[in-house]
Amino acid sequence: MPWSLYDELIEGVSEDVLVTDYCLGTNWSYVEAESGLGISFTCRGGARKPGDSRNFCGLPLRELAGLSKSWRFEEATLGIAALNAWYARKPMIDKFNVAYDEPVELPDGLIREKDAFEMLRPRIEAKKDAHVVVVGHFPHVDRIAEYAKLTVLERNCRDELDMPDPACEYIMPQADYAFITGVTLENKTAPRLLELANNAFVTMVGPSVVMAQPLFDAGVDMAAGSIVFDAELAKHSVKAGGRMPFGSALQMVAITE
Repeated sequence: MPWSLYDELIEGVSEDVLVTDYCLGTNWSYVEAESGLGISFTCRGGARKPGDSRNFCGLPLRELAGLSKSWRFEEATLGIAALNAWYARKPMIDKFNVAYDEPVELPDGLIREKDAFEMLRPRIEAKKDAHVVVVGHFPHVDRIAEYAKLTVLERNCRDELDMPDPACEYIMPQADYAFITGVTLENKTAPRLLELANNAFVTMVGPSVVMAQPLFDAGVDMAAGSIVFDAELAKHSVKAGGRMPFGSALQMVAITE
């Protein structure tokens, strides 16, 4: 069932942890709870029905995490951030095979050591004529075309490599490797994409990724997300509406079972 992934993630959140602060930002959003700070990319759109107008401060974190199932994507954004306020913590992810990137800022153009695409590059290159499908037009994604057949699925096509996202039904089953943005958890396309990619090595990528066992149970092979390294800087970046400083505010993490 498509909702089982969400239900398992929500049920894993403690009932005793409360929300202390939250912000739906222009580009990024956060939920702060007694357990920690969770980040997600701000996804907009979806259903036009009236939203939940409650003040979420003081609400049980699990209840706010339930908004991850909302068809109003702004609410789902906060729901995913709430899930990350619980799961994106070292005590939770150290249960897995984990690789932490160095929490430092890099100059523009340099690739992070634990960048998911670069981590898998040797494996992809070793497979002759590998077909890589990427959901979401990530920065520098065109580099994959140097060593593999590349298709990018994007809602708003902006490059000759891009295909409209409904093409996933035709293209994803042919993939040897699939990289799927964590935003698909917010817009509810993740369950179907994981189903279509069941023959591929699947990596879910980005700060919206909820790094937890239900993702692996649903077909993810690697979860490449982040944990908050500097909470105050992360919150300031959300409220300022600018870029999220990966490295100084967030620490990139990749986990496998």
